[in-house]
Amino acid sequence: MSLRVLVIEDNAMNLALMTYVLQAFGHEVLSAGDGVEGLESLRVDRPDLVLCDIQMPVMDGYAFARAVRADPTTAAAPLVAVTASAMPGDRERMLAAGFDGYLSKPIEPATLMRDLDPFIRQPSEASGQVHAQRVRNLAAEAPSSPALHPCSNGGAGHTILVVDDEPMNLRLKRSLLEPAGFHVVTAESATQGYAEARSHLPDLVISDVGMHPREGGFDLIRMLKADPALAGVPVVFITATHRDPVWEAEGLRLGAQRFLYRPLESADLLEEIRACLPNLSAP
Repeated sequence: MSLRVLVIEDNAMNLALMTYVLQAFGHEVLSAGDGVEGLESLRVDRPDLVLCDIQMPVMDGYAFARAVRADPTTAAAPLVAVTASAMPGDRERMLAAGFDGYLSKPIEPATLMRDLDPFIRQPSEASGQVHAQRVRNLAAEAPSSPALHPCSNGGAGHTILVVDDEPMNLRLKRSLLEPAGFHVVTAESATQGYAEARSHLPDLVISDVGMHPREGGFDLIRMLKADPALAGVPVVFITATHRDPVWEAEGLRLGAQRFLYRPLESADLLEEIRACLPNLSAP
């Protein structure tokens, strides 16, 4: 289900990270830099979900939530606070202000969508009952413990080289792979990736297809396959832009084991990695 998500956040890095992850999973993202802008967007654009920072200029998150719940036209909107200061009593204060729940900073890209599942409005829900029921449910729950990744600790001893010219993509993959027990090495170009591969002898290479204008993933795999020390290292391509059977066929012809398309669920990527590393311990 594709959602329209409003992200209210005055920190550019946090906004970029949440926007990237949400868009990677096919959702439309609206943004605002403070509560006043957020209220206007909520009333005009009618998003399916609102993620709101607490500490903001002009109107903070608490004031925003109270204003949303006081307006009959917006009162049923699902609100999730995003905060770096979850101190004792803050959870209750956020619920009292009108939030359905909260996420703690720093945001974990690999688990963001799973963490948001409880707050996503289902079409069958009666809008007038949404907020009250969520508050009752959340108030009865103990704070959730961090969820384990599908192959948590199953990557022990394996090194994965991730090559991508977009730093956000590198950060996203690192946040998925390291908690799963892998040692992650990153590079931002084919040439750098090849150098890192020679230095670290990875067990697997995950590479974007389109990177530097003069040098992409296909250049990287040619370098790897031409080097006797690296020719046997499995290569997985992941791309959001080269969704063409011709590109896929060429990547596989060059020796890639997988040619995958974003958005890709974290669990599915980990399964693909396990398939490329048959000696990987079971989850």
